[in-house]
Amino acid sequence: MRKADLINKIAEKTNIPKVDVLVALETMFKEIKGTLAKGENIYVRGFGSFITKKRAAKIGRNIKRNTAVHIPAHFIPAFKPAKEFMQEVKKLEIDTIIRDEGSDEMA
Repeated sequence: MRKADLINKIAEKTNIPKVDVLVALETMFKEIKGTLAKGENIYVRGFGSFITKKRAAKIGRNIKRNTAVHIPAHFIPAFKPAKEFMQEVKKLEIDTIIRDEGSDEMA
């Protein structure tokens, strides 16, 4: 599902104009990014948490020059699904998912 598909589905289920749904969705994404950029986490009960994870400093390789490159410690955004969310996803049958993915490719 793409962002446009999500907007269409929300607009259809809520009878809210697509433009308003787009504004709400963009605002939500902007707030999530801004909050994580400040180092704060977001907790949505029953859905999951948008968090920042610290990555330790390490030595990487520049393959072209065959030299060591220092990569400083940094934070990355991450999503941790809630227990209820994980349980619902685990209920999916593998055959159904594979069949649905094949139909997307044909469309």
